[in-house]
Amino acid sequence: MGVAGPGSIPSPELLDEFSQFFRLLSEPARLQLLCHLRQGPADVASLIEATGFSQSHISRQLSQLQRAGLVTCDRDGVRLIYRADTELVEELCDLVQKRMKQRLQQQLDQLQTA
Repeated sequence: MGVAGPGSIPSPELLDEFSQFFRLLSEPARLQLLCHLRQGPADVASLIEATGFSQSHISRQLSQLQRAGLVTCDRDGVRLIYRADTELVEELCDLVQKRMKQRLQQQLDQLQTA
């Protein structure tokens, strides 16, 4: 699978990969888990306490985040400790926050001039 360069049109296969990645990020539970993991490493028990999600639901979501490369997992005795790929997650969050802030500022500007 080749990477699309600036100004080029991605292949159908690459577009499918992009679509799957964005679908992954469109699930509120996965976003909530990423937000918790941005604060620092956590095991499933801590994530259950923080979110109220069931163990099976958290495990399913973490598995999908791992496959996408957004989360890594290390064993600490019998516990699995999950970590967000901090750099990638921070870049994604910053990008989205900047875009949302721009859009909201534009809407505010429009309301003030109306």
